[in-house]
Amino acid sequence: MAAREIKIRDDEDFITLNVLLKLTGLIDTGGQAKIYLRSNVIYVNGEEENRRGRKLYRGDTIKAGKAEFVIR
Repeated sequence: MAAREIKIRDDEDFITLNVLLKLTGLIDTGGQAKIYLRSNVIYVNGEEENRRGRKLYRGDTIKAGKAEFVIR
């Protein structure tokens, strides 16, 4: 399965993991991020991550379950 590209706006340097989870439909609201991250393992660039405020930059890869994303 190919990684789904998540594009950030040209005027932004990064998005947070919380925003990524909302953009991808893994959660519906920002308040659900804590709960989601407690019960699901997320990898950012191959390392386990549980901080919803983690900054994601262009080129970062994120794996959530079977879903994979790359920031562009």
